[in-house]
Amino acid sequence: MKDNAKIGVIILAAGSSSRLGYPKQLVEFKGISLLQHCIDVVESLKLDPKILVLGAKEDEINKKIDPRNFEVVINENWEEGMSTSIRKGISEALKIEKELEQILILLSDQPLVTKDKIEELIEVQLKSKQQGTFSEYAGEPGVPAIFSREIFSDLKKLKGDQGAKKLIYNKDFQFGTVKFENGNFDVDTTADVELLKQMEKE
Repeated sequence: MKDNAKIGVIILAAGSSSRLGYPKQLVEFKGISLLQHCIDVVESLKLDPKILVLGAKEDEINKKIDPRNFEVVINENWEEGMSTSIRKGISEALKIEKELEQILILLSDQPLVTKDKIEELIEVQLKSKQQGTFSEYAGEPGVPAIFSREIFSDLKKLKGDQGAKKLIYNKDFQFGTVKFENGNFDVDTTADVELLKQMEKE
């Protein structure tokens, strides 16, 4: 990874976990919460600024995590969907680093995200000079994903519950992908939590 590249990161963790019934950000896997795992993985990388976007149950979540060097920002409009957290995160990152060149976006509920996979994603993006590079799993692009500055304005135009994947439907958007076979496992339901417990034993 190029040490001189100005790369920021946003962890999106503002959702209400309505299908699960309690904050999935705090579901534990191998002794730590899913959100803490994501924070810890990113903390080991030379990325700055680091933005954590909270929303629903932010008091409860804040008390149970160590944000390390992340700037914690609250999305008061989290009920309007993921796009509001993306906009909030990018705006806050640009306040801290006006010359930001790339932004990495992660979710807090992918327990199998690793430092190596994120580094690979960043390397591909920097070498290809594309507008974006997504993780690819189950044959589809998804997060973690990284985007160049020229696409920040498009990310800020997302509406409702649209995520960054919406950009691929723009015919002018140039993007690449990095295989991440375990990326399609996230935690949304009690069945997912049970599967996570089984995975701990393997």
